[in-house]
Amino acid sequence: MNDKLIDTRPPFAGLDGKRPDTLFSGVKTPCYILDTAQLRRNGEILLGVQQRTGCKILLAQKAFSNFDTYPILAPYLAGTEASGLYEARLGAEEMPGKEVHVFCGAYREDELDELLRYADHIVFNSPRQVEKFAKKAKDAGKSVGLRINPQCSTQEGHDIYDPCAPGSRLGTTRDQWNEKMTPELVALLDGLHFHTLCEQDSDALETTLAAVDKQFGDILPRMKWLNMGGGHHITRPDYDVPRLERCIRLAQEKWNVQVYLEPGEAVALNAGYLATRVLDVLKNGETDLAILDMSAACHTPDVLEMPYRPPMYNGGEAGEKAITYRLGGPTCLAGDVIGDFSFEEPLQEDDLLLFGDMAIYTTCKNNTFNGMPLPSIYRWEIGEEPELLRAFDYHNFKTRLGNL
Repeated sequence: MNDKLIDTRPPFAGLDGKRPDTLFSGVKTPCYILDTAQLRRNGEILLGVQQRTGCKILLAQKAFSNFDTYPILAPYLAGTEASGLYEARLGAEEMPGKEVHVFCGAYREDELDELLRYADHIVFNSPRQVEKFAKKAKDAGKSVGLRINPQCSTQEGHDIYDPCAPGSRLGTTRDQWNEKMTPELVALLDGLHFHTLCEQDSDALETTLAAVDKQFGDILPRMKWLNMGGGHHITRPDYDVPRLERCIRLAQEKWNVQVYLEPGEAVALNAGYLATRVLDVLKNGETDLAILDMSAACHTPDVLEMPYRPPMYNGGEAGEKAITYRLGGPTCLAGDVIGDFSFEEPLQEDDLLLFGDMAIYTTCKNNTFNGMPLPSIYRWEIGEEPELLRAFDYHNFKTRLGNL
């Protein structure tokens, strides 16, 4: 394995410059296309980090939960991370024999017994949740942790994803710990967990780790493990992997803990596409517009929520190429706009366009607002025809809304 070679592949590298309507002519749009070769490349990078450091890396299913690809990912990962009962069950069923870790802002008492059947590690958000549920989890043979808040914000422009913002509901601050974590509760803990990053490089982890040391460095030597959460863009071409590995080794040597990472994006980064066709081309004043059969609001929610501009195959930034279009969906939402993209040739009705980096936070977050159908899901191996994994129809839309 050559990490340097693997880690420099840009989005769409696996398409080898071929036209999307040649590669994917048989798909019904809109649809997601999962690139299995890129999943393996990401997996190799993550496996390398684990082999060189001894850390364990989990798939955060909140970002990517397409379980048909779990057999591809399983050889590279230690297990899965879940945000609740359903994801925990999915990880246990579809990646058998691997670890299942769970964190939730607050657990439901009526779900806990079932959750403990699937979870190996269970992380609580507050001292009260530890007091309420940790002994039961320990008695069931589970490893128990508490999420901490080191109060160290390293993000800019993504406040919605900053768990260290003032007044955050996520994680226990040191003041809360001092007030509520009695010796009896501390004795129930096996580990600490923090999650503070979002699509960031390892310099942000290094900064955060210093804050963790300052706030909880006296506690960590009593723990068996430290989970550094997700948001690590490990498989991004310019990510500083050596710095990440130094951070991991520092924690291991200083506190004698098993280190866990639980990225979602890094596992499936650039490993999926969203294929869509042009339905109409029009002009409003000086703005050229194209309406697609996909919707930002329904099929790529992060485009509006982050906000996030996905890469476009053979498309450029506004003004970069000959003609620029504002691409939008067919829904009634005025803001259902993916962004401004430029092309060498004018767009025509029925042209096939391909957005990149559409594996993460898409299939797990999409919706049927306006009665929009959910896109089909394909799996694609280079050199082969895309394989249809799942198609959706009116029945799927209707059965979400009422009793038949």
